[in-house]
Amino acid sequence: LQNPGINAFIEKELPFLRDYDVAVIANIAGETIEEFAYMAKKLDIDGVDGIEINVSCPNVKKGGMAFGINPEDIFNITKEVKKVTQKTVIVKLTPNVGDIGVCAKAAEDGGADAVSLINTIAGMAINIDTRTPVFKNVIAGLSGPAIKPIALRMVYEAARAVKIPVIGMGGISSFKDALEFMIAGAKAVAIGTCNFVNPNCTIEVIEGIKQYMVLNNIEDINEIIGSLKVD
Repeated sequence: LQNPGINAFIEKELPFLRDYDVAVIANIAGETIEEFAYMAKKLDIDGVDGIEINVSCPNVKKGGMAFGINPEDIFNITKEVKKVTQKTVIVKLTPNVGDIGVCAKAAEDGGADAVSLINTIAGMAINIDTRTPVFKNVIAGLSGPAIKPIALRMVYEAARAVKIPVIGMGGISSFKDALEFMIAGAKAVAIGTCNFVNPNCTIEVIEGIKQYMVLNNIEDINEIIGSLKVD
């Protein structure tokens, strides 16, 4: 995963983020359990409100993917990270598994304060003229609106499997999308790809949810969360 490294983040980027009145959640990815624990301990400092353990990213050759598909590894990483930090610990789950509920439960059993899902879905593209992969690592991560139905289904399954909060993400580009995730059981949502297309996306989603609540006489957003009606 392209980034400046943990030291540069702490020294250069964190001071900038501290100027804003928002929670700062640091996403960490490592190739060994020891690396995850090392980074979590290093980030157990003022200015960092939470740590998201990235066990799921498919566009690396080592580390994340291998951990994210194995519930035992998810449990062990979470447990070791919790030993070295007092921060809120969120485990970001990969969708490239057979049973997302089992993976979410492994994170919960390891001590996670919340789980977030989904990360990108493994995909690929081929240049038909050169007959070579478009992406350097051959397989890369698909994000955006195309993955929303899959993300929604997995959030629903994860929310039924655990008692800790579920943060839903994957293809959210409107307040209606966000509400779907909440109705499915997500206690919070995250927006990624849409921000690159429409920098005002997050603001529009928040305002849209507020208007929806007013129009439907909803005073507490918890009335929406997990309110899916299934016959």
